[in-house]
Amino acid sequence: MKIELCAFSGAKIYPGRGRLYVRSDNRAFRFVSSKSESLFLQRKNPRKIAWTVLSRRMHKKGITEETAKKRSRRTVKHQRAVVGASLDTIAARRNQKPEVRAAAQAQALAKSKDEKKARQETRKANKAKGVAAGGSGPKVSKQQAKGASSKPRI
Repeated sequence: MKIELCAFSGAKIYPGRGRLYVRSDNRAFRFVSSKSESLFLQRKNPRKIAWTVLSRRMHKKGITEETAKKRSRRTVKHQRAVVGASLDTIAARRNQKPEVRAAAQAQALAKSKDEKKARQETRKANKAKGVAAGGSGPKVSKQQAKGASSKPRI
């Protein structure tokens, strides 16, 4: 006993059932019913008709054996040390009280301001020394230093 498949719906066609349609290019199509034959001849898409096997397969309906769901990998968070600071120092800083942290921040800011002031003072002293020794003379632009004339071109 040979069981055929419907060309439109994908249903099984048992012997003595169904219809056979032969196109002018000699291609034969078997249909389980006149309904599926009619829809085929109307050029309907079997994937868009809910009761066809193709549509049910496309929407994953009626699968008897439950396949194990694909496990998604969980991202694992790791704590890594930063260059110049080990994990325990990072943890200690994180667990500090906000007041202690604010005080340390203010102290670091004051220190950097003092260093900046000292650098500016040394720079001023060096500049004053240079001017007293003879100075740099009249100011010369970069263009003039390269040899360009100060006269405008005509």
